[in-house]
Amino acid sequence: MFLKNTWYVACSAAEITDKPLGRKICGESMVFYRGDGGKATALEDFCPHRGAPLSLGFVCEGKLVCGYHGLQMGCDGKTVSMPGQRVRGFPAIRSFPVVERYGFVWVWPGDVSLADESQMPVFEFFDNPAWAYGGGLYHIGCDYRLMIDNLMDLTHETYVHANSIGQKEIDEVPCTTKTEGDLVVTSRFMDGISAPPFWKMALRGNDLPDDQPVDRWQICRFSPPSHVMIEVGVALAGKGGYNAPDDIKASSVVVDFITPETETSIWYHWGMARKFKPNDAELTATIREGQGKIFGEDLEMLQLQQKNLLAYPTRELLKLNIDAGGVQSRRVLDRLIAQEQGVAVEGAA
Repeated sequence: MFLKNTWYVACSAAEITDKPLGRKICGESMVFYRGDGGKATALEDFCPHRGAPLSLGFVCEGKLVCGYHGLQMGCDGKTVSMPGQRVRGFPAIRSFPVVERYGFVWVWPGDVSLADESQMPVFEFFDNPAWAYGGGLYHIGCDYRLMIDNLMDLTHETYVHANSIGQKEIDEVPCTTKTEGDLVVTSRFMDGISAPPFWKMALRGNDLPDDQPVDRWQICRFSPPSHVMIEVGVALAGKGGYNAPDDIKASSVVVDFITPETETSIWYHWGMARKFKPNDAELTATIREGQGKIFGEDLEMLQLQQKNLLAYPTRELLKLNIDAGGVQSRRVLDRLIAQEQGVAVEGAA
């Protein structure tokens, strides 16, 4: 289950080219294209004539043309014309609210009357010259909540990412978890340790030595419907750690937009925003490549985990203290989904 009356990242703005883009979001088959004036538009991916996917068509003068018989659709979901036929009386197909922001196209898959642009998340690091951003997209065959679990419990780094960001101190230093309304925050601070390979590279990228002890931090923030922002970084040891000046640390925000496709698959838009050397395009590319490989390691684990869970649906999973971030995030989701569906929430007055 997933929230529908909310905003999800559907695709990057660059993915909508001169051809329509078909994508399933929260179980809804959608087609994205640029209509009049280049405005991003989303319709139900279903031609009202014979049910063909409109994403197999093309765009002509701001109209979406079905690739089967040439039926033209307007951005409001109403039929416009078709060669030799009268089609204006056809019932409209569904259109979805869309906002283009931060280099992404966001879509509201729920009740159109409830769509509220003011509910969109705000980020300081997008459209900000003091920050650089690089990222990518993975399609992963897993429940979106498994990815949230993964990102809210970083102890797996010691094992899944042993050659890049993992180190034994992640196991040894306990994390703290707190819930603030709909926000869940899990934090871990490791002082006086050696930087793992990825962070040695980042230190060099900020003209800092990579052979000195560092203070390292991981602050994971989950917010509905499925966004996880993770503040990560290292500073030269004893210089203030997380609060150290920018010139003696390498710090970033790992950006995770997790968009459910189905109950067992997701569109995962990942990236890293950094506040040092924002104009260094080569450094951005290097970090993006390294981060992409790290997330690729998660992909295999999550997909095989999902297969196991489907094969043994009655097996109850065990919970440890390291699971607190994921557990609390699921509780927030369960409560909000129940409210959206009009289901009584246990413990509510």
